[in-house]
Order: sequence, then structure tokens, then C-alpha cells
Amino acid sequence: MNKNHYVAIMAGGIGSRFWPMSRTDFPKQFLDILNTGRTLIQSTYDRFALFIPAENIYVVTSDQYKDIVAEQLPLLPLGNILCEPSRKNTAPCIAYISYKLRQLNPDANLVCAPADHIILQPEAFKEVCLRALDFTAHIKGLVTLGIKPTHPNTGYGYIQFEQQSVSDSVYKVKTFTEKPDKELAKTFLESGDFLWNAGIFVWQVKNIVAAFEKFLPEIHDVFDAEKNYFNTDAETEAIDRIYPQCTNISIDYGVMEKADNVYIIPSSFGWSDLGTWTSAYDNLQKDYFENAVAGNNVMVIDATRNMVHADNHKLVLLQGLDDFIIVDTKDVLLICKKEKEQAIKEYVAEVKKLKGDKFL
Repeated sequence: MNKNHYVAIMAGGIGSRFWPMSRTDFPKQFLDILNTGRTLIQSTYDRFALFIPAENIYVVTSDQYKDIVAEQLPLLPLGNILCEPSRKNTAPCIAYISYKLRQLNPDANLVCAPADHIILQPEAFKEVCLRALDFTAHIKGLVTLGIKPTHPNTGYGYIQFEQQSVSDSVYKVKTFTEKPDKELAKTFLESGDFLWNAGIFVWQVKNIVAAFEKFLPEIHDVFDAEKNYFNTDAETEAIDRIYPQCTNISIDYGVMEKADNVYIIPSSFGWSDLGTWTSAYDNLQKDYFENAVAGNNVMVIDATRNMVHADNHKLVLLQGLDDFIIVDTKDVLLICKKEKEQAIKEYVAEVKKLKGDKFL
């Protein structure tokens, strides 16, 4: 394994679209949504451990999840759990690990990836990541992994790329498009030069730091001013000073859409961002009536195409429902039409307004 290869697993989100299973104090990255025996962050760690040195695997998360990360990833050194004092989206999160690694190893070559994605073909994923790391080791570029689209999904961002490759399966990026409507998504699919944005990035830390300096100088300035405190006992205090000064902005919007040295590798490794209950449905085994059931004591009668998640110790009997999401937890029961799943975030806001934080 290459000692200059690092990974930052981003694990600070609250996963509100997976409510009521995902809660603020125990969000979806720490859950076994698909009943595989491993939580999402454990599966992510396992994938990267195949090709990244163990001491070079980092997790960036919220202060409140430090103990959960330590418990679920016992092989991860405690010093490799980086805690954010507040949620400021992906740009400050990536800045934290990048400026820290720049002080530690100026030749660091970094993969940044969310903790809660599903990747069904870890060997294919490893091959793509190593290809990206090899490219960024020699080219002053920022690489993103793009997924070959299988259908006109309106829940993903799309990236258009040049048709002429610059290296082995590496292409220059032309445009980024946020979640399109159905018609536009169909057009993208037919054109053949658009990929889904997987939100997985690869770069040398010195090159992403240069990009922060150019495109997000307000973030660069506060991190750079505190750089001598990274990898010392004073790091936590420095981060506590830095974060209140950071803009709440994504790396896509803040850097990737503005930079002219962005490249993409078209990839296919059984990816899903597992962003919604329907994406869980898509990744679970179905019965004869196309119901996806996670739970050992669920009985389904005259019901079709449902996503059911229930505690193994509870009997749930379902009759007559078609195309619903049914999630049963110890204190909340959600029954929601699949077509309304994008509104779950709004329902969570309504619960907060009417019932406080008790059920969140």
C-alpha cells in the first residue's frame, strides 16, 4: 500500500430522509439499513481498508458522534476521528482534513467519500480509486467519480464530460447540473456524455488547498492562519476558533463548479447514495409481490411494491397497501406513499414544530 494514500470518510450528516430510523443522535451512517450485518460506515471503512493503509484512514464527523464512530470502528486510531464543532456542509469538512494532512505529509493524495453510500462491487471501486490516485499523483487536477446512469433519476446531480479522454478513462469535466426534472434527465441519459455525481473526490492535498485559496479565500484564510496547530494538542481549540468563521457551503458549489482543472472517471461499481427509502427498496431483495422487507417478523398479505422496515422482535402484519414506505421503530410508526418520500424532510420539520425534538 502507498503511504501517501489517504481517505477521509465524511460522516457528519443527520440523514433526515431516513427518519424515523435515522435520528439526530444516531443517524443513518451508523445503521444497518439493508440488514447486511454491517452498518453503512463499517462497510465504507471495509472498502477503503482494502487499499488504504490503516493509519491513513480518517473519519470526519460531528462532535456528538465521536463515541459512536469509535465503537463501530474499533481498528480506527482515536486520533483519526476528526470532530467538527458544527455542521457547515462539505467544504469546511474537506478543508479540515486537507489542511491537517498538508502539515503532516505535503505529498498526501486524498480520497474524500461519504460514509453512507452503497457500493456492491468493492474490487471495481478499489480499481477506480487507485486509477484516480495514480492520475492525481502526476497531474495537478481535481478528480470526481461519475456513475454511468441507468435511468433518468431526478434525485442526483449530473456532470457532463468531454468525449476525448486525457488519460486512461479520465475525462475533462464540462458542466455540473443540479438535480434536473424528468425531461432534462431523459435528455442527459440519451446524450451519453452525462454521469451521476457520486460526491466522491480524489486530489493531492496541495492542489485542493490551492483551489480553496483561489475560490474560497475566506475558508482558506482561517484554516491557513491556524495551520501550525494541526497535529498538535492545540488542534481542537484551533478548530473551535475556525468553524464559526466558515461559510456553510458544499465543495461542489464552492470549488468544483468553478475550477478549470476538474476531471471525471466514468465508473460502474454498483453504487447508490442510499439517500431515500426508495433507494433502500431498490437495493433490498424483493418477494414475489415486489415487497422489500427488512425485519424477521413481517407478514404481508395482499400488498405489493412496499418498503417495510421493522424491528426483528416485533410482529408487523401488513394488508392491502400498494407502493408504501412502512417504517416501525420503538416510538414512531411512519406510513407514507413512496411517491411522497422527498417530503419526509418536511414531515420531520412539522414533527419538530408540533412535538419538539422528542421523536427526532
